[in-house]
Amino acid sequence: MIVNTVIEYLLANPSIIVAGIALYTLIVALSFFLSSPKPGPNPFAVDRRKPPKDVEFDQALRDKVLKQGFSMRKVPEDLDAVIIGSGIGSLATASLLSQVGRKVLVLEQHDQAGGCCHTFIEKGYEFDVGIHYIGQMFGETMTKILTDQVTGGQLVWEQLEDAFDIVALGDPAKARKYEYRSTKEGLRAGLLEAFPKEQEAIDKYLNMCKDIKLNSSMDAILKMLPMWIAKIVVKTGIYSLFSKCFHYQNITLKEAVDKITDNEDLKAVFSYNWGDYGTQPKKTTMAMHAAVQNHFLNGGFYPRGGASEIALNIIPIIERSGGRVFVRAPVSQILVNEQGKACGVRVTKSTGDFDIKAPIVISGAGVVNTFQYLLPKEIATKSAIYKLLQRNAVKSGMSMISVFAGLKGTTEELGLKKQNVWAFNSSDLDGEFDEFCAKTPEDAVKGDVPLMFLSFPSTKDSTWEQRHPGKSTVAIVTIVPWEWFKQWEVQQVKKRCEEYEDLKNGIGRQMWKQACLMYPQIEDKLDYFEVGSPLSNKYYIGSPKGEVYGLDHDKARFGSPEVAMTLRPDTDVPGLFLTGQDVLSCGFSGGLHGGLLCAGKVLNRNCFMDLVKFKKQLKQAKDKKQE
Repeated sequence: MIVNTVIEYLLANPSIIVAGIALYTLIVALSFFLSSPKPGPNPFAVDRRKPPKDVEFDQALRDKVLKQGFSMRKVPEDLDAVIIGSGIGSLATASLLSQVGRKVLVLEQHDQAGGCCHTFIEKGYEFDVGIHYIGQMFGETMTKILTDQVTGGQLVWEQLEDAFDIVALGDPAKARKYEYRSTKEGLRAGLLEAFPKEQEAIDKYLNMCKDIKLNSSMDAILKMLPMWIAKIVVKTGIYSLFSKCFHYQNITLKEAVDKITDNEDLKAVFSYNWGDYGTQPKKTTMAMHAAVQNHFLNGGFYPRGGASEIALNIIPIIERSGGRVFVRAPVSQILVNEQGKACGVRVTKSTGDFDIKAPIVISGAGVVNTFQYLLPKEIATKSAIYKLLQRNAVKSGMSMISVFAGLKGTTEELGLKKQNVWAFNSSDLDGEFDEFCAKTPEDAVKGDVPLMFLSFPSTKDSTWEQRHPGKSTVAIVTIVPWEWFKQWEVQQVKKRCEEYEDLKNGIGRQMWKQACLMYPQIEDKLDYFEVGSPLSNKYYIGSPKGEVYGLDHDKARFGSPEVAMTLRPDTDVPGLFLTGQDVLSCGFSGGLHGGLLCAGKVLNRNCFMDLVKFKKQLKQAKDKKQE
């Protein structure tokens, strides 16, 4: 249908055909004269998957992999690349490079590798800090195949309930609850059961999500093209002939659902999981939200053994090529030589500064950290990415508070399910949140929290009862203004003032109270309670303003093809590359694919197309085996 429309348009406007031929000729000619170096090896030339091993229960053995402390004497010689940060983007890039023989050093400032994929254990309770559920982890989807290749096929993904998300609107004690089910058919049926008079609106919404999926690749294509070609494509506007990507990126989620229906509860259900990327419906784009909806169209999945299994199974792959992953290795500066090329990093510890040289520097620390704090200012200010920050075209996302609650009792005893709950005080998602953020911190503690995400990690992992018998966990997350907490960022972690503790714990206790209204059976089972603030996020994962999703996922960022092509793995600082969430989008899948694009740029090949071809080969082999 799209192809026919484009053909009809071109036939009605022959001048565009002439211009296109001329542009194609120009690109071919320039490609000849500006040909790039020979492509590097293909990370997908070999199927790296092996039968998954049993989950390792011995925490001491796990720590030997995940908590290898930095020492200059242990740094490998003749490094091919050094990577800042150990989130999924960094680990994915390191794994793919290592699989083609590159020697990579990954440096993590925290005491455990994994970034938002790490877990922590207190009083026998294990908590994930960022991996609550992931989509597309079934069969041979692109995300599943890429994850398998990066981890050697060692992760086993367990599916959540068919109704993996519950949307709860109104008073927590008697909230109106709506199921968000797996598969398009199941989702449509569930929505029609809840809103029998809204068939037209439901179909419009689902069809819009499908259309966006068909038109979503242009953003990534602009990042994969050589910059000079991307500039031609953007300046001429030629991209709009082939994709409606930026059309949908310039419609906010709120604008889209307001046009579809007048039913306020249905609008809220359409928009419910904006917390998955941390930008309000009135500020984010319909395309961004649809990408998340499409990602979870076939349900949610969780890694057997917990989120720390991710880093645990990637690190040995990096080590097999002579690389290492060190923790307690805070990078304070990206080193740049006299020619302006990134040539290494400086690790600063209490024992002194340690300079590590490498021909390639890859930052998984995020755009803000990289260009405002790690690069020398005289180098950073010349970059187009720095200019995006200066004019607020991109900025840090919203900060978050997390409650970690340990409960006495098993999943069965407590009647908990493998699902998440998104709880809102009303169906006016933007209005309620605006009112909350407009409060003073003192007033915020006294009232309800308008948005809460509740997750039960202990229900999602089949090995949980073996590892933590008789215990269950609840994680509760909300979004808060960074400004409420920034005055205390200079104070030492775990030794901050009473005023800070009162604010953090006051909001946390209110979140717990609202959770208990929805799940009264957990109220008297509380055995462990901890609250992580935006300052906790800044300390443990290095986020500048306590955000967990990197750059804000708003219209200013995603509605501009110029921003799309500028936020790319290969920066305009020679030798410096970016990986992770800020390259594409947030979350495990966004960071993972950001890592794929980065590996491709470092190897000077289109690793995305390599993955596509690899997927086809796997399907052909499977079909042949079934004959």
